[in-house]
Amino acid sequence: MTSPAGPDRFNEERATYAVRGADAPDLEAGVAAIRNVLQTLPARPGVYRMHDARGDVLYVGKARALKNRVTNYTQVDRLPKRLQRMVALTRSMTIVTTNNEAEALLLEAQLIKRYRPAYNVLLRDDKSFPFILLRADHDFPRIQKHRGARKIKGNYYGPFASAGAVNTTLNALQKLFLLRSCSDGFFSRRDRPCLLYQIKRCSAPCVGRIDEAAYAELVSDAKDFLAGKSTQVQAKLGAQMQAAAEAMDFELAAILRDRLRALTFIQGSQAINADGVGDADIFALACKDGVIGIQAFFIRGGQNWGHRSFFPTHTAEVPEEEVLMSFLTQFYEEVPPARQVMVDRDLGEGALLEEMLSSQAGRKVELSVPQRGARRRLLDQAKRNAEEALERRLAESTTQAKLLREVAELFDLAEPPQRIEIYDNSHIQGTGALGAMVVAGPEGFRKGQYRKFNMKRAETIAGDDYGMMREMFQRRFARAQDEDPDRGDWPDLVLIDGGRGQLNAVRAALEEIGVEDVCLVGVAKGPHHGREGREVFHLMDGREFQLPVNAPVLFYLQRLRDEAHRFAIGAHREKRAKAMGASPLDEVPGIGPARKKALLMHFGTARAVRGASLEDLRKAPGVSAAVAQTVYDFYHSR
Repeated sequence: MTSPAGPDRFNEERATYAVRGADAPDLEAGVAAIRNVLQTLPARPGVYRMHDARGDVLYVGKARALKNRVTNYTQVDRLPKRLQRMVALTRSMTIVTTNNEAEALLLEAQLIKRYRPAYNVLLRDDKSFPFILLRADHDFPRIQKHRGARKIKGNYYGPFASAGAVNTTLNALQKLFLLRSCSDGFFSRRDRPCLLYQIKRCSAPCVGRIDEAAYAELVSDAKDFLAGKSTQVQAKLGAQMQAAAEAMDFELAAILRDRLRALTFIQGSQAINADGVGDADIFALACKDGVIGIQAFFIRGGQNWGHRSFFPTHTAEVPEEEVLMSFLTQFYEEVPPARQVMVDRDLGEGALLEEMLSSQAGRKVELSVPQRGARRRLLDQAKRNAEEALERRLAESTTQAKLLREVAELFDLAEPPQRIEIYDNSHIQGTGALGAMVVAGPEGFRKGQYRKFNMKRAETIAGDDYGMMREMFQRRFARAQDEDPDRGDWPDLVLIDGGRGQLNAVRAALEEIGVEDVCLVGVAKGPHHGREGREVFHLMDGREFQLPVNAPVLFYLQRLRDEAHRFAIGAHREKRAKAMGASPLDEVPGIGPARKKALLMHFGTARAVRGASLEDLRKAPGVSAAVAQTVYDFYHSR
């Protein structure tokens, strides 16, 4: 086995120690595997990974002294039942040493997010946080929403709790500072102002309605506001409006008045009062019936940028302080920390977490448990929100569990399904054909496990729903037979968007590869295709039935079917849009975007390029003799 590459700054010494044993849990075999590692394990900071007999990661941990920490796993009588089960499954370990414990903590968080081990507390959050980006790569900077890696040059403000929060703020900022939101390409092509200028949400720098210096002043004001200096911005706008009114420039005064109203709207939309707090992230934990919820508030420049609830998994038998500590290390693995991080309880390794966050941010980050004043009131509010969100989560879980029990009864399943897969096809008269799979379970939709299937087999006729279903299911379950023979991630129920014909086609396709024990159900629209609630459910034994139009379980099954439909159509649109932008020149080897553009600019169309002589190709600007020969040979040597 090999360790994955960690951050470049880690001075890593890597070693892999493997002892293969039986597949079944065996406490003695697990302890023997760990003791074998201890023989050469250094007493240095680092990270260890425990693997089962198949090589899957069971647990990722960090230590100040690896030898001392790993030794604890051989003293099984002192371990809780949860860790005893983990040791019994352990057959090998991977060790990575680091320079210090703070680096080990950061690497631990990265590896947990990569491998998602069964015995670690996991932060289940598939979406990255949105930021506001004020770009710095143009004379007239653009303001926009941004997700993902922060590679674009500019100022990033966030994180915001949701896309809705950032969109609301962006809309108000456009009214307040009149900064452009269009792309550089759109900006360069304008010869008259767009609609945003007409509705007073842009200053139209694209057509010279504002000069560079005045626009730079708007950008400076926006930076001040986003940095928390809203009072200064408000005073400046007020003074400018007063001066315009005194000069009887009422049109300018009205524009400034509208900008002041936008500022007032932003200030009034804050759900909590965070004056004087500056930049802070606030976290509070609530626990009930074995379920843990964590509420996060994001305060930047004294402004509330939203809050979000998290419900980490694999928290059974784990102390609450350890859950919060693990959550924070994973949360900040990608999100930049605020200058203050407030939590509602003391963390045993709080100083270590503070060191890791400061190192990651390149500045001092303070971790604290406020006891009084405005910060304590904010923390109490986060605590109340955490408890209320947890109550809602438990109520939803109860309803979901009841629905899954009804699904099990409806389709004669032995237990409520833990994994439901729903399949659909999408195409337009055979073009852009693809299949789609969505996954649902007790916790809702598992969007990270959705899959798209482009039709690859020659025998699959584009537009043939039966043939597309056949290929999709054979590929999905043939791979499952190879990669998951123990059926740890196989579906308990499969829903197919279609009637008896689709169901029979899928059943025959699975029988060809030796899969005969998956519960398949076809969901057809019924005799009146436009009427919701008249769906017909087709079972493998030939039965078919309809449910009462007001049955909650019917609404649940419709929601599953509709999600598969939505995902399939969305994937098909993406594929169609990509195909519309494709060019026959894409097939020519060695022709990149720049040369393709040069050829099209010179000849006008791809068809003209295809019919051009070798001499004409050589005359095209930016095209060498070798490239001209390649293009000519591609079209004329077939």
